[in-house]
Amino acid sequence: MVEDVQASGRELPCVIQQCSDMEESSDLYDAYETNAAAAWEEQQHQCLEELESVECLRRKIKFYFMNPCEKYHARGRKPWKLVLQIIKIAIITIQLVSFGLSNQMVVTFKEENLMTFKHLFLKDYVDGGMDSYAVYRQEDAYNHIDFIIKQYGHLHNITLGNHEYDKDGGVYTPLSLCQEYYQNGSIYSGNDTFEIDAHVQTDCLKIYPMYHPSLQEALPHFEIYFKRMLSVKITFVLKAINLQTVRHRELPDCYDFTVIITFNNEAHSGRIKIDLENDVDINECREWKVTGASARSIYLTVLFDCLIIITCVTSFSLCTRSVINGIQLQLEYSLYCNQKVPMSDKLEFLNGWYILIIVSDTLTIIGSILKIEIQTKVLTSYDICSILLGTGTMFVWIGVIRYMGYFRKYNILILTLRAAFPNVIRFICCAGIIYLSYCLCGWIVLGPYHEKFRTLNTVSECLFSLINGDDMFPTFKNMRQKSSLVWIFSRVYLYTFVSLFIYMVLSLFITIITDTYDTIKQQQQSGTPTSELQKFLSVCKDLPNSGVYRLNKTNDCFLNCCINRCRRRQERLTSEA
Repeated sequence: MVEDVQASGRELPCVIQQCSDMEESSDLYDAYETNAAAAWEEQQHQCLEELESVECLRRKIKFYFMNPCEKYHARGRKPWKLVLQIIKIAIITIQLVSFGLSNQMVVTFKEENLMTFKHLFLKDYVDGGMDSYAVYRQEDAYNHIDFIIKQYGHLHNITLGNHEYDKDGGVYTPLSLCQEYYQNGSIYSGNDTFEIDAHVQTDCLKIYPMYHPSLQEALPHFEIYFKRMLSVKITFVLKAINLQTVRHRELPDCYDFTVIITFNNEAHSGRIKIDLENDVDINECREWKVTGASARSIYLTVLFDCLIIITCVTSFSLCTRSVINGIQLQLEYSLYCNQKVPMSDKLEFLNGWYILIIVSDTLTIIGSILKIEIQTKVLTSYDICSILLGTGTMFVWIGVIRYMGYFRKYNILILTLRAAFPNVIRFICCAGIIYLSYCLCGWIVLGPYHEKFRTLNTVSECLFSLINGDDMFPTFKNMRQKSSLVWIFSRVYLYTFVSLFIYMVLSLFITIITDTYDTIKQQQQSGTPTSELQKFLSVCKDLPNSGVYRLNKTNDCFLNCCINRCRRRQERLTSEA
């Protein structure tokens, strides 16, 4: 028994040592288990944060692409932008119609005065006869110049309008008679010899018709050098007032008509063509008094234009803010992907309709400012104002298609146009090269024998008409048969062009759009997302009225998560180092 006790006494320290070792190992295991659990919890928390941030990003992007009705159900946001666009379309259209009626009176006044001047100053003029109006004898040229001077001198007695002579310092401005001719020259057509000095000399004479009613009395030694003459230009200025605007509550404009009558002999063919044109300057009348029209009614259109400017500035601000929000979302989406995002996905965030509205608002604002200045007679540039207002209104109405795209049946048309646009541009570039080659060839070969091929502009217009099937028979028929070779070439030229562009180019053009339409239609029917952005958004199944889009933290949750992710990555790299 003593041996047993001794034996147990010898084993006791070993047991105690083993127990102590077991206790130490147990403590290490507990510590390891505790650290692993904490790391797991932290990792799980990080994963949950990342998932939540990704869901926040999905909701933000999905909310950005919602239509105004869906945004109203999602966050209760009133569709102010939609209401503003509807109001803007209405008032801009009213403005354009009002300006169009005013501009129509200006255009009518200009055209009718031009027709009046042709009947007053062109001898034996018949309406529509300017293309064939010419003189063929020397006596006729002198008679026409004398007729112009006499008519100008007796203007007060013959005109039916309120035309007056222009004054400079209380003195009537004279009529200018300028002759352009080669400085020296001897031409002997019978011997096929000539000697010419190509320097052009211009002689101008001043005539006061009120004191010299005829050419013979004013310039008794005036002579036209017909063999060397290039042109004779008669220039004078007349003034008139457009009174028809008074009935429409607008102040009348004062007009300066610079009338230019040209005797063109550049061809030296024995036929001197006569042409009359006028340059119009619209000025503010110096002194005026209008009775029977309220001043409030005259300036009412100015107040209406100011309202349009305020509306367009508000629309410009809202659309610019939306474009900036789209760019910010595109940057957040690129940060989430951590890789190069396709250009097609980036362009999804840049809403082209907003860009169109911004351009339209800019043009309308500038055009409205010019219109106000026109109404107050500070400026008279009707052409620039009409271009700005017309283009701005066109873009506004084109922007209506954006809201029609929210309906499924209309949206497929818009998607087809957008998807087919790049292919259509490439196709037009290729077809345009062929078209240009036909234009150049037709201009050089057929120009001397066909009126529609005299200039590049008319050639392009003629060929474009042939593509649309217009004016086809007269184009074939009016070809002169002076040269059999050119006539045969014209037939080959026209038949190949018509066959190539009508049967091949147009058919391929329609095929491109048709294929794109079928592709878009199949994608809508299948519902399968085609881009990476659509795949990313397809995971979010939250409806607009679910309430999840009303969270305020949605605005910055993803950005904060990205910052935290970058911070944790930096800490991990530091600890490993």
